[in-house]
Amino acid sequence: MKRFILKVITLTFILFFGVLIGMQYANEGMVKMRGYQDPSFQEPVSIEEAASGEVEASFLGNNLSSHDLEAKQKQLEEVKTFNLFSQIGKSLAQFITGFIQGILSVLGGILSLIT
Repeated sequence: MKRFILKVITLTFILFFGVLIGMQYANEGMVKMRGYQDPSFQEPVSIEEAASGEVEASFLGNNLSSHDLEAKQKQLEEVKTFNLFSQIGKSLAQFITGFIQGILSVLGGILSLIT
């Protein structure tokens, strides 16, 4: 089963990148056919280095930058939300740990009395 899932995931990634490469070739073909660069035709994937030395990337027309990622990470770190299920899981884990430790200590006491 693991091999099957691994094969499916691998084939999915290969097909996804194949589609992106096909979109890139189609864009280049459209530019060659027209004979000039049309700003309405954007490259599906592009990576360029700016004059300031920063790397700018665009994916399907959306600009990506490291500043966007850093801002999103800071925003996620600042968000403090109460997760009910997380709290229930933590308290349940603490209860089960204490319960098992109690049982083991009782069993250890009984075994020490027998021997």
